[in-house]
Amino acid sequence: MLRVGLTGGLASGKTFVGHALAELGCHFIEADDLGHQVLLPDGEAYGAVVREFGPGILNSDKFVDRRKLGALVFEQPALLEKLNRLVHPPVGARQARMIAEIAARDPHAIVVVAAAILVETGSYKRFDRLIVVTCTLEQQIERAMKRGPYTREEVLARLSRQLPLEEKVRLADYVIDTSGAKENTLAQVSTVFQSLRSLSV
Repeated sequence: MLRVGLTGGLASGKTFVGHALAELGCHFIEADDLGHQVLLPDGEAYGAVVREFGPGILNSDKFVDRRKLGALVFEQPALLEKLNRLVHPPVGARQARMIAEIAARDPHAIVVVAAAILVETGSYKRFDRLIVVTCTLEQQIERAMKRGPYTREEVLARLSRQLPLEEKVRLADYVIDTSGAKENTLAQVSTVFQSLRSLSV
């Protein structure tokens, strides 16, 4: 089985590339989805996060309001570190279970795990190959603002806490540039997939 890390900056196109790889036959796991799951009321991190950050982070249905929580922690590195310590272990455990289940079913599988901070946390070292997705800074800002109710300042604040894309590119086995037309991105994805498939046999 081949383990592939997929990373890039905020709104650089990781999910688009991940889904394109899945269409070609890879197994795609999105760390952000697992992060949502562990923060649901029955999730592993919910109780600890609410105890640590207080009921003010909940909406009227008692679900964690990720925007409120984000606003609280992203301006304070110490609080962000606390949140990561509570959320990352259960996310990692879910991820490991999913990868083990895939390996048991398909020993030649290509498993692609997308996460924004694979490089920052050093987790990229656990993968056989690393794909870094890039685009221009202005595209990241535009895409992030279109995707969620964020101001330009909020997007820039989040980007400032991630390593610049050029630093991630230095560690990459493959680079996919999503700044052009979708067809161009898909052509790059196809080339990367052929290479990964040759390694997974």
